[in-house]
Formats: sequence, C-alpha cells, structure tokens
Amino acid sequence: MEWVETTAKTVEEAKAQALDQLGVHADEAEFEILEEPKAGLFGRLRGEARVRARVRPTAVRPKQDRRGRARGGRGEGQKRESGGGDRGKRRPKPKSNDQRSATSDDTGQESAPPAQKGDTTMDEQQQRSAVAPEQVGQAAVEFMSGLAEAFGVEATTSLEVDGTDLDVKVDGASLGLLVGPGGRTLLAIQDLARVASQRRLDDHDTRLRVDVAGYRERRREALERFAQAVANQVLESQRPKALEPMTSADRKIVHDTVVGIDGVGSRSEGDDPGRRVVIFPE
Repeated sequence: MEWVETTAKTVEEAKAQALDQLGVHADEAEFEILEEPKAGLFGRLRGEARVRARVRPTAVRPKQDRRGRARGGRGEGQKRESGGGDRGKRRPKPKSNDQRSATSDDTGQESAPPAQKGDTTMDEQQQRSAVAPEQVGQAAVEFMSGLAEAFGVEATTSLEVDGTDLDVKVDGASLGLLVGPGGRTLLAIQDLARVASQRRLDDHDTRLRVDVAGYRERRREALERFAQAVANQVLESQRPKALEPMTSADRKIVHDTVVGIDGVGSRSEGDDPGRRVVIFPE
C-alpha cells in the first residue's frame, strides 16, 4: 500500500491525521517518524512532527523463516547422529550402513520425502502470498452471504474488483440490522469480513470494503453536504467549529471535502470513540 505523510504539532497528532487519511484503526497501520519537534527555550517545542504511515501488511515471510530453521535444525541433528553412529559402530554394522545407503540412494524414501515436504510447503506459502484479488473477494462474498442468511434476511451479494480494491455490496430489503446506528455495525461486519477473507488467505495486498443497501454512498454524500455547510459557517463567522464524534472512515470523508474548500482547514481531536473533526478558518 502507498504511504501517506502528515505533519502536526506532536507525533501523536500527526499519527491521528494519517489514520484519518487512511481510514483505518491504529492497529491496522504502521508508522515511520520522519521528524520530531525539538525542545527549545523554557521547554517549548520548536518545529513540527512529520510522520508517514500506510496500511499494515500481513507478514507471511517470518513463518517461512521459522519453518526453514526448524527443517535445518532437524537436518543437522540427523547428520550428527548419523556421523556418531559411523564412528562408534563402523565395523560391527556394515550391513546397516549398506541398508541406509540403499534406502537413501536406490529408493529415495528417506531423503526424498523431507525435500518434497519442504518444497510443497514453500509452494503452498508462495500460492498464499500470491493469492488473486478475485479469490479474496469471493471469500468475502461467501462470508457476507452466510451472515445475511444467519440474520434471516433475503439479500444478494456482489463483488466489484478494481485492481487491488475490492467492493462487496449487499442489497435487499430490511437490512438496517446489518448497518446499525451511524454505520457502526457495518464497520464491525467489515472487520469480520476482512478476517474471513484477507487474513485467512494470508493476503496483504488488497483493500476490502463492504457496503450494505448503498449505505456508504448515501452516508458519503450526506457527510459531504454537511461538511460543506459547516465550512461555509466557519468562513462567515471566522470561528472554528467542532463536529460530532465520527468513525475514522467518516472523518476521512470530511477531511477530503474540506481540502477542496478555500479559506478553511480541518484537524481531528480527541481519542476514539469520541474523536471528532474540527473545521477552522485559515
């Protein structure tokens, strides 16, 4: 995923702004601190904090390393054991050595299976790391279809793929239960869908979004109109205005809207779940 870069008075504020731009929670992102404010006279801070962040990828490679080390350890142990046996009982057991050689060289039943098992494991890991976006999306579609059935509602689920962007849409009647107040139930369901698809398939390249009954589009349009109206009020009064607490996805929509309006800016303040956007005059 691409990095985003933000600046603020403190590192924590810069991180919070980056999360708003990415539209994810803190545990779904990774950060790099590019610059920190410096302490000046009387303990005052000079300069700004500069941070870059991106959506955290799911690491697969460490698993391969651990398995590789485990296989290597077993191989070395077998080698030492075999060598010790040769030194201690070389003459009394020539037949045993011949049997081991025949088993290993003629049939390949001792040496071949570990190599084949290792190769198969590596192939499986490569397939998991290179999983197609359509496969991830289909897993999310199956999860959402099963969820709607469990809730006892009739719904149709579809998938739209645009590169690594996956949009799963659930349409039908009486789906308000899947949305919840302010879309918070939908946000939780989206997290579950990501677990059932991206994490289960060890995918860290796609970006999955779930929408129910067109709620996200309606919400986005309403927030854009609301942010525009508040920005106009701030321009007229020249006084900042704090909005109601919002999710990170909703805050991102407000920030994106305010960016296109001259004379005003926006920032996020507070901690979740009470974190809110403040629109201020510039």
